[in-house]
Amino acid sequence: MIKAHFLFLFLATLFISCKNREVKPVNALSASVNEVSVLIDDQLWNGEVGDSIRNKFASPVIGLPQEEPVFTLKQYPVKLLEGFMTNSRNIIVVKKESKSQFRIENNEYTNPQVVVHISGSSVLQILDTIQSNDSLIIKRIKDSEISVFQERIKRDSLLDISKIKKKFNIQLNVPNKYKLVASGRKFIWLKKEITSGNLSLIFYQIPFSSIKDNSSAVKQITKIRDSIGRIYIHGAVPRTRMVTEIAFSPFLSKTKIFNKPTFETKGNWELLNDFMNGPFVNYAILDQSNDRILVIEGFCYAPSKQKRDLMFELESIIKSVQFLKKK
Repeated sequence: MIKAHFLFLFLATLFISCKNREVKPVNALSASVNEVSVLIDDQLWNGEVGDSIRNKFASPVIGLPQEEPVFTLKQYPVKLLEGFMTNSRNIIVVKKESKSQFRIENNEYTNPQVVVHISGSSVLQILDTIQSNDSLIIKRIKDSEISVFQERIKRDSLLDISKIKKKFNIQLNVPNKYKLVASGRKFIWLKKEITSGNLSLIFYQIPFSSIKDNSSAVKQITKIRDSIGRIYIHGAVPRTRMVTEIAFSPFLSKTKIFNKPTFETKGNWELLNDFMNGPFVNYAILDQSNDRILVIEGFCYAPSKQKRDLMFELESIIKSVQFLKKK
């Protein structure tokens, strides 16, 4: 009888323990975007390992006029992993121990969440692991943050995009704070007013042969966006129009949106004959099946604000695009 009672208590305790280890969802959608909790002891954080983490994950965002970090890093002792820090949405855990490992876990303690585990028996081993996997870590966290932001957008009231859908045969989620300010035969401009500035989304399409897949692509994209600015995007002052800032050479990379090859161009715009300027991100999506290139661009004017998270909002909206089937 005593043994049976003991066995019952053991199984009950085991059940409760396992239940407590279940991944529990939290209201992570309300947390700030692009923040990463780094759980690492002070000795490592204040040395070469900490320098490497800051250089890799807090390096300046490409395409912004002022330096802003890719992620906002917040450092905590490793022992806090057993406490409230498990509720953080993005965590990098770095330990010096005999077991060497690198792994990325999704939703390890809560949902949504990305947890990166890095450990090594020496500082050099830890540094090598960071160096070898920094791009993967950044991509996994950024992809997760975009998904979280897109979920946040879907929880809000969405804009009626029937005009965009009809004109370009696409679907995407746009908050209803964006308003239509201009429309052309193959062009749409949405704008959202913010304190001391605004965010803009523009849509247009060009022939598939307009951009060649070679070293001159960035020049072709710049020429096309400047022609769009000349036709559609003017300032309040006469003879002003949006152009690509000459002094700031745009950055071109390749990506995929809705599984379609895409040129991603980041740079700065300015208003010719005026003093307004800001960053832009331009996605030229190669839609070969429809013999066109669909261009979706986000740009902002916010002279008194940091711009990383503003541009992140635009990027998240653009990456929600889906191409619809022909009727």
